[in-house]
Amino acid sequence: QVQVVESGGGLVQPGGSLRLSCTGSGSISRIYDMGWYRQAPGEQRELVAGSSSGGHSYYRDSVKGRFTISRDNAKNTVYLQMNSLKPEDTAVYYCNRYLAARWDWGQGTQVTVSS
Repeated sequence: QVQVVESGGGLVQPGGSLRLSCTGSGSISRIYDMGWYRQAPGEQRELVAGSSSGGHSYYRDSVKGRFTISRDNAKNTVYLQMNSLKPEDTAVYYCNRYLAARWDWGQGTQVTVSS
């Protein structure tokens, strides 16, 4: 079981950018397939982007061209760079395993896109 900690959220205006960070108690960036998920109020949690340890990336259609998932093995960190943010991106963002059974969820980081 790996514990993850998400950070980097905040309040941003439409069109703005944020970079989320995810660190973990294990070697999350080097070993595991990792993903970023989000959950908006009243909605189910959904996969936003995924990154396999082999270098393959996945993005849901609504974020393609705007979000980028990346890893820094030296820092054991997985990032989600979010550009051109829209109000509909407002949610709590979580990181967790991708393409495998999830660990316990962390507390997430709130992203609010509003003018």
